[in-house]
Amino acid sequence: MIARDQIEAEILRQTLTRGGDKSVCPSEVARALATDEAGWRSLLGAVRSAAIRLAQAGKIDVLRKGKPVDPGAEIRGVIRLRIHPSAKED
Repeated sequence: MIARDQIEAEILRQTLTRGGDKSVCPSEVARALATDEAGWRSLLGAVRSAAIRLAQAGKIDVLRKGKPVDPGAEIRGVIRLRIHPSAKED
């Protein structure tokens, strides 16, 4: 089982590396954390939950169709993750 802080750290690492003008797919995070090729799909729910927590903390943006969405609202469908502009300075 992958710890919550490991998932959050991987999201932050990937989004920071990618930069503020690009985003990452939650599946990229899940694949980086999975111990085998088939296991990444089981991590997607945990990655989405971690992304929402990080967005609520102002560290990343959750994007839907290229635009930030309210992390307090129900988020359905395809999302992408981007480092929040203020988080790049931390």
